[in-house]
Amino acid sequence: MSALGRLDLSPRAVGLAFSATATAVVIVLLASGGGERLIGAVTTAADRGVVAAGFGLRRVSIEGASREAEPMIQRALQLSAGQPITRLDLTALREDVESVGWVRSAKVIRLLPDTLIVHVVEHDRLAVWQDGRRAWVIDASGQVIPGADARAHAELPLVVGAGAADAAPQILPLLRERPRLSSRLEALVRVDERRWDLRLKDGSVILLPAVGEEAALIQLDAMDQRERLLDLGFSRVDLRTPEAVALRPAGRETAGAAA
Repeated sequence: MSALGRLDLSPRAVGLAFSATATAVVIVLLASGGGERLIGAVTTAADRGVVAAGFGLRRVSIEGASREAEPMIQRALQLSAGQPITRLDLTALREDVESVGWVRSAKVIRLLPDTLIVHVVEHDRLAVWQDGRRAWVIDASGQVIPGADARAHAELPLVVGAGAADAAPQILPLLRERPRLSSRLEALVRVDERRWDLRLKDGSVILLPAVGEEAALIQLDAMDQRERLLDLGFSRVDLRTPEAVALRPAGRETAGAAA
Protein backbone atom coordinates (compact mmCIF):
# COMPACT_ATOMS: atom_id res chain seq x y z
CA MET A 1 0.00 0.00 0.00
CA SER A 2 2.87 2.34 0.77
CA ALA A 3 4.31 1.64 -2.72
CA LEU A 4 0.90 2.29 -4.29
CA GLY A 5 0.74 5.60 -2.51
CA ARG A 6 3.97 6.65 -4.16
CA LEU A 7 2.63 5.96 -7.73
CA ASP A 8 1.80 8.96 -9.97
CA LEU A 9 -1.88 8.45 -10.90
CA SER A 10 -2.42 11.84 -12.50
CA PRO A 11 -4.30 11.88 -15.87
CA ARG A 12 -1.09 12.81 -17.69
CA ALA A 13 0.81 9.92 -16.20
CA VAL A 14 -2.00 7.45 -16.90
CA GLY A 15 -2.18 8.64 -20.52
CA LEU A 16 1.56 8.22 -20.97
CA ALA A 17 1.42 4.75 -19.48
CA PHE A 18 -1.44 3.78 -21.79
CA SER A 19 0.45 5.07 -24.83
CA ALA A 20 3.56 3.20 -23.84
CA THR A 21 1.57 0.01 -23.35
CA ALA A 22 -0.18 0.41 -26.73
CA THR A 23 3.16 1.03 -28.43
CA ALA A 24 4.59 -2.08 -26.84
CA VAL A 25 1.60 -4.11 -28.07
CA VAL A 26 2.04 -2.74 -31.62
CA ILE A 27 5.76 -3.64 -31.58
CA VAL A 28 5.00 -7.16 -30.39
CA LEU A 29 2.28 -7.67 -33.03
CA LEU A 30 4.45 -6.31 -35.83
CA ALA A 31 7.35 -8.49 -34.75
CA SER A 32 5.11 -11.55 -34.75
CA GLY A 33 3.59 -10.80 -38.17
CA GLY A 34 0.29 -9.55 -36.78
CA GLY A 35 0.47 -6.05 -38.28
CA GLU A 36 -2.34 -6.56 -40.77
CA ARG A 37 -4.59 -7.95 -38.05
CA LEU A 38 -3.80 -4.94 -35.92
CA ILE A 39 -4.59 -2.46 -38.69
CA GLY A 40 -7.84 -4.28 -39.43
CA ALA A 41 -8.80 -4.25 -35.77
CA VAL A 42 -8.01 -0.56 -35.39
CA THR A 43 -9.94 0.28 -38.59
CA THR A 44 -12.94 -1.76 -37.48
CA ALA A 45 -12.92 -0.08 -34.09
CA ALA A 46 -12.69 3.35 -35.73
CA ASP A 47 -15.56 2.53 -38.09
CA ARG A 48 -17.70 1.43 -35.16
CA GLY A 49 -16.93 4.67 -33.41
CA VAL A 50 -17.92 6.70 -36.50
CA VAL A 51 -21.21 4.82 -36.83
CA ALA A 52 -21.89 5.10 -33.09
CA ALA A 53 -21.44 8.85 -33.40
CA GLY A 54 -24.28 8.96 -35.92
CA PHE A 55 -22.31 8.89 -39.17
CA GLY A 56 -23.57 5.58 -40.50
CA LEU A 57 -25.22 5.42 -43.92
CA ARG A 58 -29.01 5.35 -43.56
CA ARG A 59 -30.40 6.72 -46.82
CA VAL A 60 -29.36 6.75 -50.49
CA SER A 61 -31.35 9.15 -52.66
CA ILE A 62 -31.11 8.50 -56.43
CA GLU A 63 -32.28 11.52 -58.43
CA GLY A 64 -32.92 11.81 -62.16
CA ALA A 65 -33.10 8.07 -62.83
CA SER A 66 -35.94 6.34 -64.62
CA ARG A 67 -37.71 3.38 -63.04
CA GLU A 68 -35.97 1.15 -65.54
CA ALA A 69 -32.48 2.41 -64.70
CA GLU A 70 -32.74 2.81 -60.92
CA PRO A 71 -32.36 -0.91 -60.00
CA MET A 72 -29.20 -1.11 -62.13
CA ILE A 73 -27.77 1.96 -60.40
CA GLN A 74 -28.52 0.49 -56.98
CA ARG A 75 -26.70 -2.72 -57.89
CA ALA A 76 -23.72 -0.75 -59.21
CA LEU A 77 -23.40 1.21 -55.94
CA GLN A 78 -23.15 -1.93 -53.76
CA LEU A 79 -23.94 0.02 -50.60
CA SER A 80 -25.44 -1.25 -47.36
CA ALA A 81 -27.05 0.47 -44.41
CA GLY A 82 -24.71 1.19 -41.53
CA GLN A 83 -21.53 1.75 -43.54
CA PRO A 84 -19.40 4.63 -42.19
CA ILE A 85 -20.41 7.44 -44.53
CA THR A 86 -17.14 9.30 -44.01
CA ARG A 87 -15.15 6.42 -45.51
CA LEU A 88 -17.10 6.20 -48.79
CA ASP A 89 -15.01 6.91 -51.91
CA LEU A 90 -17.24 9.33 -53.83
CA THR A 91 -15.11 9.26 -56.97
CA ALA A 92 -15.23 5.47 -57.15
CA LEU A 93 -18.99 5.50 -56.56
CA ARG A 94 -19.51 8.02 -59.36
CA GLU A 95 -17.49 5.85 -61.74
CA ASP A 96 -19.55 2.81 -60.73
CA VAL A 97 -22.78 4.67 -61.49
CA GLU A 98 -21.48 5.94 -64.84
CA SER A 99 -20.65 2.35 -65.81
CA VAL A 100 -24.41 1.70 -66.02
CA GLY A 101 -25.45 1.85 -69.67
CA TRP A 102 -28.38 4.19 -69.04
CA VAL A 103 -26.23 6.85 -67.36
CA ARG A 104 -24.52 9.63 -69.31
CA SER A 105 -23.10 11.41 -66.25
CA ALA A 106 -23.44 11.29 -62.46
CA LYS A 107 -22.68 13.29 -59.31
CA VAL A 108 -22.38 11.74 -55.84
CA ILE A 109 -22.81 14.02 -52.82
CA ARG A 110 -22.24 13.12 -49.17
CA LEU A 111 -24.80 14.82 -46.93
CA LEU A 112 -23.75 14.38 -43.32
CA PRO A 113 -24.60 12.78 -41.04
CA ASP A 114 -26.20 9.82 -42.84
CA THR A 115 -27.36 10.52 -46.43
CA LEU A 116 -25.82 9.95 -49.86
CA ILE A 117 -27.32 11.75 -52.87
CA VAL A 118 -26.72 10.31 -56.34
CA HIS A 119 -27.82 12.59 -59.18
CA VAL A 120 -27.75 11.06 -62.65
CA VAL A 121 -28.31 12.33 -66.16
CA GLU A 122 -29.48 9.58 -68.46
CA HIS A 123 -28.92 9.25 -72.18
CA ASP A 124 -31.76 10.71 -74.24
CA ARG A 125 -33.96 8.01 -75.75
CA LEU A 126 -34.25 8.79 -79.44
CA ALA A 127 -35.79 5.73 -81.06
CA VAL A 128 -36.05 1.97 -81.17
CA TRP A 129 -33.76 0.51 -83.80
CA GLN A 130 -34.74 -2.83 -85.33
CA ASP A 131 -32.34 -4.79 -87.49
CA GLY A 132 -33.57 -8.24 -88.41
CA ARG A 133 -35.19 -9.86 -85.40
CA ARG A 134 -33.32 -7.82 -82.82
CA ALA A 135 -34.20 -4.40 -81.43
CA TRP A 136 -32.38 -1.84 -79.28
CA VAL A 137 -33.05 1.58 -77.79
CA ILE A 138 -30.70 4.23 -79.21
CA ASP A 139 -29.77 7.63 -77.82
CA ALA A 140 -29.61 11.05 -79.48
CA SER A 141 -26.27 10.22 -81.10
CA GLY A 142 -27.54 6.93 -82.53
CA GLN A 143 -25.67 4.78 -80.01
CA VAL A 144 -27.27 1.72 -78.42
CA ILE A 145 -28.15 2.21 -74.73
CA PRO A 146 -26.91 -0.96 -72.96
CA GLY A 147 -29.51 -2.59 -70.77
CA ALA A 148 -32.49 -0.72 -72.24
CA ASP A 149 -35.45 -2.94 -73.07
CA ALA A 150 -36.82 -1.98 -76.48
CA ARG A 151 -40.13 -3.70 -75.68
CA ALA A 152 -40.74 -1.18 -72.90
CA HIS A 153 -40.54 1.84 -75.22
CA ALA A 154 -43.40 1.61 -77.66
CA GLU A 155 -43.72 5.41 -77.45
CA LEU A 156 -40.45 5.88 -79.35
CA PRO A 157 -40.20 6.07 -83.15
CA LEU A 158 -39.19 2.83 -84.86
CA VAL A 159 -36.27 2.90 -87.29
CA VAL A 160 -35.55 -0.25 -89.26
CA GLY A 161 -32.63 -1.64 -91.20
CA ALA A 162 -28.86 -1.58 -91.45
CA GLY A 163 -27.48 1.92 -90.90
CA ALA A 164 -30.77 3.22 -89.51
CA ALA A 165 -29.32 3.95 -86.06
CA ASP A 166 -26.54 6.13 -87.47
CA ALA A 167 -28.90 8.09 -89.75
CA ALA A 168 -31.81 8.48 -87.29
CA PRO A 169 -30.40 11.55 -85.43
CA GLN A 170 -30.58 13.58 -88.66
CA ILE A 171 -34.08 12.62 -89.86
CA LEU A 172 -36.08 12.38 -86.62
CA PRO A 173 -35.76 16.07 -85.61
CA LEU A 174 -37.13 17.01 -89.05
CA LEU A 175 -40.13 14.74 -88.52
CA ARG A 176 -40.80 16.06 -85.00
CA GLU A 177 -41.30 19.49 -86.58
CA ARG A 178 -44.19 18.00 -88.61
CA PRO A 179 -46.76 16.60 -86.14
CA ARG A 180 -49.33 15.84 -88.86
CA LEU A 181 -46.85 13.53 -90.51
CA SER A 182 -45.11 12.12 -87.43
CA SER A 183 -48.42 11.18 -85.77
CA ARG A 184 -49.16 8.93 -88.77
CA LEU A 185 -45.74 7.24 -88.85
CA GLU A 186 -45.42 3.55 -88.12
CA ALA A 187 -41.73 3.12 -89.02
CA LEU A 188 -38.81 4.66 -90.86
CA VAL A 189 -37.12 2.07 -93.05
CA ARG A 190 -33.53 2.62 -94.16
CA VAL A 191 -33.09 1.56 -97.80
CA ASP A 192 -29.63 0.43 -98.96
CA GLU A 193 -28.13 2.51 -96.13
CA ARG A 194 -28.73 5.58 -98.34
CA ARG A 195 -32.24 6.93 -97.88
CA TRP A 196 -35.56 6.52 -96.01
CA ASP A 197 -38.98 5.09 -96.73
CA LEU A 198 -41.58 6.50 -94.34
CA ARG A 199 -44.20 3.83 -93.70
CA LEU A 200 -47.49 5.16 -92.35
CA LYS A 201 -50.00 3.42 -90.11
CA ASP A 202 -52.54 3.13 -92.94
CA GLY A 203 -50.08 1.11 -95.03
CA SER A 204 -48.98 3.90 -97.36
CA VAL A 205 -45.33 4.80 -97.94
CA ILE A 206 -43.43 8.03 -98.62
CA LEU A 207 -40.12 7.65 -100.46
CA LEU A 208 -37.51 10.25 -99.51
CA PRO A 209 -34.41 11.04 -101.57
CA ALA A 210 -30.88 10.11 -100.51
CA VAL A 211 -29.91 13.82 -100.57
CA GLY A 212 -32.11 16.76 -99.64
CA GLU A 213 -34.46 15.11 -97.15
CA GLU A 214 -35.53 18.42 -95.61
CA ALA A 215 -36.33 19.96 -99.01
CA ALA A 216 -38.45 16.92 -99.87
CA LEU A 217 -40.36 17.21 -96.59
CA ILE A 218 -40.95 20.93 -97.22
CA GLN A 219 -42.37 19.98 -100.61
CA LEU A 220 -44.61 17.42 -98.93
CA ASP A 221 -45.77 20.08 -96.43
CA ALA A 222 -46.76 22.38 -99.27
CA MET A 223 -48.77 19.65 -100.98
CA ASP A 224 -50.46 18.75 -97.71
CA GLN A 225 -51.42 22.37 -97.06
CA ARG A 226 -52.89 22.78 -100.53
CA GLU A 227 -54.65 19.45 -100.91
CA ARG A 228 -54.72 17.89 -97.39
CA LEU A 229 -52.72 15.08 -98.93
CA LEU A 230 -52.26 13.14 -95.72
CA ASP A 231 -56.04 12.99 -95.24
CA LEU A 232 -56.87 11.88 -98.78
CA GLY A 233 -55.28 8.46 -98.64
CA PHE A 234 -52.65 7.14 -101.03
CA SER A 235 -50.52 4.05 -101.37
CA ARG A 236 -47.30 5.80 -102.32
CA VAL A 237 -45.71 9.25 -102.62
CA ASP A 238 -42.35 9.30 -104.37
CA LEU A 239 -40.32 12.40 -103.47
CA ARG A 240 -37.00 11.17 -104.84
CA THR A 241 -37.21 13.49 -107.86
CA PRO A 242 -37.95 17.09 -106.81
CA GLU A 243 -39.19 18.13 -110.26
CA ALA A 244 -41.89 15.44 -110.47
CA VAL A 245 -43.55 14.04 -107.37
CA ALA A 246 -45.14 10.71 -108.20
CA LEU A 247 -48.40 9.87 -106.41
CA ARG A 248 -50.21 6.56 -106.35
CA PRO A 249 -53.75 6.81 -104.93
CA ALA A 250 -54.92 4.04 -102.65
CA GLY A 251 -56.24 1.09 -104.62
CA ARG A 252 -54.52 2.20 -107.84
CA GLU A 253 -51.63 0.32 -109.43
CA THR A 254 -50.46 3.05 -111.79
CA ALA A 255 -48.68 6.16 -110.68
CA GLY A 256 -49.81 9.65 -111.52
CA ALA A 257 -47.51 12.66 -111.55
CA ALA A 258 -47.90 15.94 -109.72
CA ALA A 259 -45.62 18.92 -110.09
